[in-house]
Amino acid sequence: MLETSARLLRLLSLLQTPREWSGTDLAERLEVTTRTVRNDVERLRRLGYPVHATRGAVGGYRLGAGSTLPPLLLDDEEAVAVAVGMRTAAGGSVTGIEESSLRVLSKLEQVLPPRLRRRVNALTTYTAAVPARQGGPQVSYELLTTIVNAARDHERLRFDYVTREAGAAAALRDVEPYRLVNWGRRWYLVAWDTGRADWRTFRVDRVADPRTPTGPRFAPRPLPDEDVAAYVSRGVASAGWRYQARVTVHAPAEAVAERLPPGIGSVEAVDDRTCRLTIGAGSPGMLAAWLGALETDFTVDPAEAPELADQLKALADRYRRAAAGSPDR
Repeated sequence: MLETSARLLRLLSLLQTPREWSGTDLAERLEVTTRTVRNDVERLRRLGYPVHATRGAVGGYRLGAGSTLPPLLLDDEEAVAVAVGMRTAAGGSVTGIEESSLRVLSKLEQVLPPRLRRRVNALTTYTAAVPARQGGPQVSYELLTTIVNAARDHERLRFDYVTREAGAAAALRDVEPYRLVNWGRRWYLVAWDTGRADWRTFRVDRVADPRTPTGPRFAPRPLPDEDVAAYVSRGVASAGWRYQARVTVHAPAEAVAERLPPGIGSVEAVDDRTCRLTIGAGSPGMLAAWLGALETDFTVDPAEAPELADQLKALADRYRRAAAGSPDR
């Protein structure tokens, strides 16, 4: 039989799993009586752990949320995950949490056993992240919290927003917020724009002075896409396209989709061997480069995409000369 302190830790570990435990199940796991389980549950409650109990044949014990944060019991993998996550958060794109992340990391590393401390140090010493562009966009923790709270409570949100056009002035937007999407170092808000009666994607680093107006809450609408992250990546990419084309690719849609980076284009199956690809880029040359990277045959209609067709002809001549070892035109 475990000693009282060790038994309490074991009981707390069991209760932290996302399920309800009957008194009998806990007693069997801990090799004690159900009365001892009840006494130990009371001890945890006095220590600040909100252990809830329900009566009946399907009742049991579970750990709930309380008004204060009691000490947490983490297993080895959880402790390593938290430590690595805190190191990442300390240098991330969200401002206002750097010091908190470092405080949590400091407290955790003080109590980590040497074997776990070595694992965490190895992960941080022998891994490296490619830094984002200097001066990349950052958003505050308070702004993200305001947005997600409004989305959770179905409250309309007003804010000043600056569009991507050069020299544009901030304009007041009134939206129904639904989701935040993180893409690299940028955060995007998917919302229903009440003034435009349509879905819009907003860059959060361009949002200023957010406030929730007094008045009725909004009734949730069906999202424009079940995969909100894919919806944002397509919209953000297409917003920067200067050139767009539809081509026929002589390969299965699944294979083409796997070779395309997110946000470059969308694929629609024609049959088992052919698909239609809508692809965009900043120039016809970039379109041609992406199509060449597919490493499969494709067909371009010159009437639909004359600039792309001309670019492909120029590339074909250039590659032919390169293969022949002659730079002459």
